[in-house]
Amino acid sequence: MTALPHDEFPTGTGHLAACTMGIAPMRARRALAADLDLWASGDTSTTRYEDAVARGRDAYARLVHVSPESVAIGSQVSVQASVIAAAAPDGAEVLCPAGDFSSVGAPFAQQAHRGVRVREVPLEGLADAVTERTWLVAFSLVQSATGRVADADAVLEAAERHGARTLADLTQAAGWLDFDASRVDATVAHAYKWLCAPRGASLMTLSEDFQGELRPVQAGWYAGDDVWASCYGADVALAADARRFDVSPAWQAWVGAAASLELFADADLAGIRAHDVGLANELRAALGRPPADSAIVTWADPDGRDVRAMTDAGLTVSGRAGNARVAFHVWNDEHDVARAADSIGTTLPALL
Repeated sequence: MTALPHDEFPTGTGHLAACTMGIAPMRARRALAADLDLWASGDTSTTRYEDAVARGRDAYARLVHVSPESVAIGSQVSVQASVIAAAAPDGAEVLCPAGDFSSVGAPFAQQAHRGVRVREVPLEGLADAVTERTWLVAFSLVQSATGRVADADAVLEAAERHGARTLADLTQAAGWLDFDASRVDATVAHAYKWLCAPRGASLMTLSEDFQGELRPVQAGWYAGDDVWASCYGADVALAADARRFDVSPAWQAWVGAAASLELFADADLAGIRAHDVGLANELRAALGRPPADSAIVTWADPDGRDVRAMTDAGLTVSGRAGNARVAFHVWNDEHDVARAADSIGTTLPALL
């Protein structure tokens, strides 16, 4: 395990938006540049890209504490969640937090023609809302719009008590918040935020038990047990593990993703969490607000005034669902906290 990878990232960028898009680490930039040179000279090969996918799969498995055989690769979270939505029994209830990112709930809402019902409840009441009618609890471990961290222990205990399946979206968590994906039936995550990969590399973990309930409805040649023997014809011998839910990868995206995923798989996640949350709490303290357990700081900003003020000060921030949203990651430091606080003053409404 390595220390915090500060030397992989530029400093002083004012990039307070890992929750929107990460910054490319130096190793990913070098890998992508080398691949572009090989591509331009005609010297690259699919073997190199297969190796990148394998490395990325292995690194992500280490990051979330599962075996590589439990990891499927894709390009978008909503597409991977749709595989699970397609397996929902007719008339099933899917329980979601109100206001969660649409990639979590929308695929299930599209199964309404089969009687599948998405029931949304406040995040703080998610565990209490699980009943014997609930087939699946689908939730983001860290909420995109507010940065709030779900009480995963309570949710998973309630789901187990009522016999419900579980799906956790780790997109806003993986890279700063350690989580054991083997605790849930399925997880999904896109790697371009806190894991600092190029967009186009997403990952899904599936328990061996849950895999048996799902159909690889998006199966193509890359879902085959031997991918190069699966290129032609409909009768494809699918992989026996989670690879049967793979989709053909975007080659260049995985070159960068492999480098970034290995960086975070080898990093001190506890140290990253302490660093990120510590900076977030410094901003909260500077604004006279109580500490929280998230690397994301949000507050109501319905007219976008505070987002504009921070942007005018040279900071990269985001606004979502009527909130100003600031995120701290490994490249940020106390100077970024001070710049954000100075740009918006001390007249903020209460943090969400």
